[in-house]
Amino acid sequence: MSDVKRYAIVGTGIRSQMYSKALLGPYREQNKLVAFCDINQVRMDLFNEHFARTLSTAPIPTYKPQQLDEMIRDHNVHCVIVTSIDRTHHRYICRAMELGCDVICEKPMTIDAERCQLILDTQKRTGKKLTVTFNYRYSPRNSKVKELLIEGVIGQIFSVHFEWLLDTQHGADYFRRWHRDKRNSGGLMVHKATHHFDLVNWWLASRPKTVFAMGGLRFYGRENAEERGVTRFYDRAFGRKNAEGDPFAVNMANPTNGLGAHEMYLLAEQEDGYVRDQSVFGDGISIEDDVAVLVRYANRATMSYHLTAYSPWEGYRVMFNGSKGRLEFEVVERPHVSGAEPDHNLARNVGGSSDQHVREPATILLRPHWGTPIVVDVPQSSLGGHGGGDERLLKDLFVGAGDDPLGRTASEVDGSVSILTGIAANRSMETGMPVDIESLVKLP
Repeated sequence: MSDVKRYAIVGTGIRSQMYSKALLGPYREQNKLVAFCDINQVRMDLFNEHFARTLSTAPIPTYKPQQLDEMIRDHNVHCVIVTSIDRTHHRYICRAMELGCDVICEKPMTIDAERCQLILDTQKRTGKKLTVTFNYRYSPRNSKVKELLIEGVIGQIFSVHFEWLLDTQHGADYFRRWHRDKRNSGGLMVHKATHHFDLVNWWLASRPKTVFAMGGLRFYGRENAEERGVTRFYDRAFGRKNAEGDPFAVNMANPTNGLGAHEMYLLAEQEDGYVRDQSVFGDGISIEDDVAVLVRYANRATMSYHLTAYSPWEGYRVMFNGSKGRLEFEVVERPHVSGAEPDHNLARNVGGSSDQHVREPATILLRPHWGTPIVVDVPQSSLGGHGGGDERLLKDLFVGAGDDPLGRTASEVDGSVSILTGIAANRSMETGMPVDIESLVKLP
């Protein structure tokens, strides 16, 4: 058993479940989950109870963040998986590497330039491996786009237009949770758009150089709601009569006999005071819900990007313009939001993906110069969340990437350049000026 790799998970929120179940289930032969670490003991105990019931596992030792060193030494941890709140990522990444561990980190790697530099410096000093988990790279549909661009079907790429739409169920959720405070998440430009900026970096095989952005909070927040005549206000949904029937309210009152919002958050509030179901039209929101970004890349390509977090449907459209033609790519992740309670059922399967997210139609249309449009066959996956990306990512992490000509495994450098576009966008919105990426962080 000496070749078994030993893992600890720091942060037991919804996203961590994907890694827990993988290590305790299909990948347990050569991998072992040896510890949980979280500020919330109630939630760690719930995880142990749930996995004992569903997977017949023995209790996994639990630790608080101040016991990180003790945890790593007690269990001879080889790799730490960081899925904690974004602003704390750097703390656990750096300390784990200093103690001799490799690290797997959920996106975003961190939230600002100072923390990013600290991570890069620590990795260089320790020589430990840091992997940032960009599951969208592993989705067959996104991989198909990468294959086509590598083949040169549209020649040299000159420009990209990228529109990402978050709907009034998923998009609104960032304005209920801890993400609504930019000090925790870096805003949607860092927390969410790091996915999208990484895809473009990967598709183009280039890095951002200059960023300019404009945006603001236009739909969510109390002031915006008042201007539109909204009169239904409350601090949180649970126990509030005024929230009943509100399509923006999340119901956490009903037990799920699993790892749902009732168990993971409502019952765990007593431990850390975290309120999961805040009003999207409340005060104290400091992140934007509508942002436009212009980016110039090292290879001289440009991108116009727009994120909308209050759309009636969810998905994305990407258009590439090149020397031989144009490639148009569209993915529908959810065609509409009904406003009914099932839209807000937070008792999802592992990884946070409901059945709605599994079968997501995608189209690729190739428009060559002097030729008729060509409909490209797109691999459609029903395997796991994020278009099949989650399951393929897990296999890469816990078995190995093997021979991957697409280079989907992401390092600390990939993690850095993905967040630096968003960090630069935040700074540009503050100053009204374009931002040079090289002024933020010294990249390898």
